[in-house]
Amino acid sequence: MAVTVWDHPLSPYAQKVKIALREKDVAFDTAVPGGIGVGGAAGDFVAANPRAEVPALIHDGFGVFDSTIILEYIEDAWPNPSLLPARPADRARVRMIEEVVDTHLEAVNWGLSELRWFRRAEGALGETLSTRATEQVRGYFSWLERELGDREWFNGDAFGWGDLSVVPYVNGSVGHGIAPEPGSKLAQWLARANARPSVRDTVAEATATASTGGMGDVAKLLDQGLFKREYRDHRLEWMVKSGGLEVVTQGLSRGNIRFTPDLA
Repeated sequence: MAVTVWDHPLSPYAQKVKIALREKDVAFDTAVPGGIGVGGAAGDFVAANPRAEVPALIHDGFGVFDSTIILEYIEDAWPNPSLLPARPADRARVRMIEEVVDTHLEAVNWGLSELRWFRRAEGALGETLSTRATEQVRGYFSWLERELGDREWFNGDAFGWGDLSVVPYVNGSVGHGIAPEPGSKLAQWLARANARPSVRDTVAEATATASTGGMGDVAKLLDQGLFKREYRDHRLEWMVKSGGLEVVTQGLSRGNIRFTPDLA
């Protein structure tokens, strides 16, 4: 049995997949595709994922893309221990939580990266976008705390699908200086989640990449047209609705944003 994850350690979508595999004690290798920062990915990676996004999973030669579909495949291929709760209603609940963080909280964290790493907007516009993002993250934290309720884990009694879906994004917000309120249920949950070996190892990989300059001077590369950020669906929506339409139009005129590639 050979399992490979096409990965970037800073991708929360890829982190979900690696945490799931580690929870199930499935051995895997990782590979970081070349060319994704400039829209030039090719070869085996694009054969596995024509959208040219991480993650993609290869299992005995069969490729699966999209982090949620990959989680479903992992659950089917290695059913024990189950990452989903037993009750259908709880299964639906954690999948809905995943959908919210995948498409809403991810977009805000991504927007903060656009400001922090890529310096898309500075001055008054940068301040406006940063303030708006902080407010939004706080709102999602409040929603997550309500969803957690009195449970130990989002899944219920045991760590699972809901938890591994949420932890990369909350950690991402923390990395931008926005943490759950100390002593809150969400903060206590985050400490428990980060103490798990599957999460700890995955976070360590991301930390190592960041500390060794994994993003490099991407703002400079962006200005030179050597790096293009993908603006798709929820990310594009976040930038526009939060007041950054100017960022989008400038990126289009400078040729340093990209969209999902057409399929050939």
